[in-house]
Amino acid sequence: MPDSPLAASPYEVLGVAATATDDELRRAYRRRLRQTHPDTGGAALEFDRVQRAWELIGTADARAAYDRGARPASTEDRTWAPAAPRREGTRPAARSHGHPGGWYREQFLVLLHEWVGRGVEVPDPYDPRLLARAPRELRHLLAQAVAEEDTARALATLGIGFTVWHDVRTDGDAAGALRASPQGAGGKIDHVVLGPTGLWAMLSEDWGEPVSVRRGELVGPALARDERPVHELAQRARHFARAARVRFTSLVIVVPDGGTGEGVTSLGSVKGMPALVVERPRLADLVRRGIPGVGIGGTDLFEVRTRVQAAARFV
Repeated sequence: MPDSPLAASPYEVLGVAATATDDELRRAYRRRLRQTHPDTGGAALEFDRVQRAWELIGTADARAAYDRGARPASTEDRTWAPAAPRREGTRPAARSHGHPGGWYREQFLVLLHEWVGRGVEVPDPYDPRLLARAPRELRHLLAQAVAEEDTARALATLGIGFTVWHDVRTDGDAAGALRASPQGAGGKIDHVVLGPTGLWAMLSEDWGEPVSVRRGELVGPALARDERPVHELAQRARHFARAARVRFTSLVIVVPDGGTGEGVTSLGSVKGMPALVVERPRLADLVRRGIPGVGIGGTDLFEVRTRVQAAARFV
C-alpha cells in the first residue's frame, strides 16, 4: 500500500526499536526475510515491506537520513498538510458542496496540541518526525482526513452530470458535537454522490493495513474488534434517507490503492442496498458505469438532487 500517516516505520516493520544497534538491525532483517518469504509460506506484500524497510534504514547513511526526517525523492512531494485547490484538465468537474476532511483535520490539530503539551510551540504539525512519535489514534485522524480529500479529488473527475456533498451530517443534531466511534466520526457520511447511476453513500478510510471481507463486513489487523464500518455506513445512510425522503441505491467503502488487493469487491446487500469496498483508483470508473439495474434518470434525478440539497447539513 502507498505511504500514509498510519504506515508503520521501517523499525516497526523489522520488529526492532529505533535505538537498535546495526548488528541487531541486520539480524532482524534476516529474520524477517525468512519469516515473510513467499517460498516459506510468507506473504509477498509483507516480504516487499521488509525489503522496503531495509532500503530506508539498512545502511548508516540511509538510517541517519531517515532519522533526520528525510524521505526518498519518490515520497518527498507528498505532504500531509492540506493540499492547495487545483484544477486538472479542462473537463468540467462534478458539482461539489462541503469540506472533505475538514472535521478530521480539526480534531487532529486540537488533539495533537493536547498531546504535545500546553504552551509548546509546534512549527509544523505535519513533520514526519513528530508524526512518527504520535499515538496511532492521532495519526488515524490525519489518515482519515487525507483519505476523504483523496476521494474528493477522484469524485471531482466524474464531470458535470454528478453532484457531490462532502461531510454530510446524519444525526439530526446540527448544534451538537459529533460523537466518537470506532468508525471515526459517528453521525456523518463522508460523501453523498448523485448522478445517473444512482445515489451513493460513501465512507473513505485508511486503516494503514489491507482489509478483507467476512460475512458482508470488513475485517483486518488494524480494525478494532467492535468496528463495523459497513453496518455503520448503512445506518447513517438510512438516517439521512429518512430525513431527505430519498433512497440510497448503493453503499461504498473507499480504501487506498492496494487496500484489498481486489479493486472492487461486492459485500452483498446491506439493508436492501448493494454494498461494495472499492480501491480509490477504481472509484470514478465504478460510479460512472454504475451497478447493473441500478440508477436514476429523467425528472427523478432533479427531484432527488433538490431533496438532498435541502436536507444536507455539513459538519
